[in-house]
Amino acid sequence: MTSIHTVCLFCGSAVGASPQYREAGLELASVLLNRKISLVYGGANIGLMKVVADAMLEAGGTVIGVMPKTLAEKEVAHERLTAMHIVPGMQERKALMADLSDGFITMPGGYGTFDEIFEMLSWNQLNLIQKPVGILNINEYFDPLLAQLDLAVDERFLRPEHRDLLVVDTDSGMLIDKMESFLPVEAQKWIDRLKAGKI
Repeated sequence: MTSIHTVCLFCGSAVGASPQYREAGLELASVLLNRKISLVYGGANIGLMKVVADAMLEAGGTVIGVMPKTLAEKEVAHERLTAMHIVPGMQERKALMADLSDGFITMPGGYGTFDEIFEMLSWNQLNLIQKPVGILNINEYFDPLLAQLDLAVDERFLRPEHRDLLVVDTDSGMLIDKMESFLPVEAQKWIDRLKAGKI
């Protein structure tokens, strides 16, 4: 079981084409506030990130930003956060976000969002971290991605237990419930089996 006190949010620097994305962001903020869960995110003042951060802040929630120096210099940093960490680069950003968080929630986004979620999944696979990674699947946005992961399992490029590292739901509260039931996979066992040619 995993106790979730702080969640890291990965999502778009745009709000998306459908109003459902913004509505889901507001719902997520409400769930986090009701459960007294703090938010860690990329620190920007744009897109879905801003929607969730602003809703949290307006209701007295704790919101922590982590932003590379180059982005902060481009004046996209949110100026009203509970705390803001400025770091040298993107890798330091992801490492600090992981350190500060008990789990990760992914909402719709683009390249940066996909990069962040897959890095956290890879770190879990290798036991560099043991923290739940969740997708809030709004408007079926992630359906093609989930189908691709299922294909990777079918084609034996991804092990079923590693596919199960990714938690998915369409409801914020249910997603957090699932994340709190997360059980990590022991890396050494599957690596030893791989080396022995058994998988």
